[in-house]
Parts: sequence; structure tokens; C-alpha cells
Amino acid sequence: MKLIEVNADAGHIDTVSSIADKNEAADFRLGYQGDDGRQIMRILIADERAQAVLDALQRSLDKDSDARIIVIGVEVALPRPPETQRTKEESATAIREAMYEEIEKSARLDSNFLILVVLSTIVAAIGLIEDNVAVVVGAMVIAPLLGPNLALGLGTALGDTPLMLKAARTNGIGIGLALLLSVLIGLVWPVDFGSHELMARTRVGMDSVALALASGAAAVLSITTGLSSVLVGVMVAVALLPPTATLGLMLGAGQLEHALGAGLLLAVNVVCVNLAAKVVFLAKGIHPRTWWERKKARRAMVLYLLIWIASLALLVAVIYARSTK
Repeated sequence: MKLIEVNADAGHIDTVSSIADKNEAADFRLGYQGDDGRQIMRILIADERAQAVLDALQRSLDKDSDARIIVIGVEVALPRPPETQRTKEESATAIREAMYEEIEKSARLDSNFLILVVLSTIVAAIGLIEDNVAVVVGAMVIAPLLGPNLALGLGTALGDTPLMLKAARTNGIGIGLALLLSVLIGLVWPVDFGSHELMARTRVGMDSVALALASGAAAVLSITTGLSSVLVGVMVAVALLPPTATLGLMLGAGQLEHALGAGLLLAVNVVCVNLAAKVVFLAKGIHPRTWWERKKARRAMVLYLLIWIASLALLVAVIYARSTK
């Protein structure tokens, strides 16, 4: 459940109370009223109705520039309602604004992101060259490149052009930095072509496409449902760093054919993660609050879906052509 606290002019009491009643809030209480006429109002609401309440409150309080809305996660609310009063199946649902805050952080191009890219690239390169599974998995879990791709999908779903541009820029610079560093490592460090971990990233097939699509969908589901623990598994399943590091190592070693395979795997992972993210955001009904923003976001979503589908079709054609050689 969520506890939504509203700090607004006392004249909004009836409006806020009506919103609470309409959305079948578990409880609505009035708190402290200050000398300035500001009133504290608290709504205890089920997770699946929290977004609707927030949207209604923002519409109603839009002209009150001093109004504040605070959302507090409730671990336990006792007593629990009887089974006969639970008309809907309870499910974990992330609030759009909270989800935006979390994902937007991963799209920021700051020193922390760059340091994580450098460290994870070094870890991945060592693990690949030494054929050490544990080290490669360690680089996967760091996963600095997954966040910008998820932010790109959310930006499209919300029609948020600044977030899309920020995510694309962060993703491009992150991949570029990882590629440059791994090329340098490949130039100075002898590459062992007997490494299973390394050579596995130079082979791509339809199973790689299916894995990337499923993992991308799982990543977005974990975010939209608030089950962030699932992300660790996703980071390992569809890691972007190992194929990037493999591409750089192969380029540094002058192995262009193997580099092409690694580059193809990287492209498949990026395209599939973005495509799956957009489909799941669309299916989960993640959209902007106002109708005109929804219309703009819907147009953007259709356009980018077509672009990613066309990109995936092209990659599948390349995979098929390589397999028939």
C-alpha cells in the first residue's frame, strides 16, 4: 500500500476527499492545519490505485503552486481486509513518477557512470581473456549500460524527448568508451582464442535474439512491478559489456571476422532490449498524465517501434546470411 500525504490549501479538502472515495481508499484523514491555511491530508491507498490517485490530485491541484504531494511506501497495514473485501487481485505496481526518478538516474552521464564503464570493461576483458566465468559474471552484474537503454524505452513511452536524448547520449558514450578501452587492452594484452567465454561472444544465432527479447521484457517488468531484485538476473542474461569488450579485443587483435560476430551480438542485444522495453511499457499502460502528452507519446512510440522492428529484421537477415555461409 501507499500513504499519500497532501499539503494544500484547506479549500481543497472536499476535492481530495472525493478523489479518495472514488478510488476506494482504505483511509482518509485530516492532519494538522497551519495558520497559513495549509491543510495536511492523508490517503491510504492500494498499490494498484495509487497512480490514478496521483494523477487526479495533480489535475485538481494544478493551480495551487504551493501544493505538495508526498508518496510514502507502506510495508505493513493492519488489520488486513478480509478476503471477501478484496475485489481485485493485489499486485505490486510501481508509481510512474517513482519509476521515472529511478530510471532517470541511470541515464545521467556523470563521473560515476564513466568510472563504472571503465571498471566493468577492465573486469570483463580480464575475465574473457582468462576464460574466467566468475569474473565475466562480475562485469555483467555491474551492468552500467543497461540503465540508459531502459531509460530510452521509458522516454519513448512518456514522449519525453529530453530523457530520450539524454539516454541515447549516455548509451553511445558508454559503449564508445568501453569499446575504446577494450581495443587498447587487445593491442597490449595477448588474446587467447581458446577462451570459451571470449569465443562464445563472437557467435550469434536466433537463440541470442530470443534471449535478449525475453531478458529485456523481464527487466521492464521488474521495474514496473517494483520487483527490482529480478534485475540482477537480467543483467547476467543480456549483458552489454562482454560483447562490447569482445568486439574491442578482437579489433585490437586484428581479428575482423570475430569482431563482426561480437558486434552483431552487441547490436542484437541493444535492439532487443529497446524493442522489448517499448512493448512492455505499452502493454503495462505506462503513459503521460495529460491526454495531449499521451497523443504525442503514442505517435513517438509507434515510430520508434517500427524503427526497432526494422532494425531487428535487418539483424536477423544478417544472422541468417552468416549461418548459411
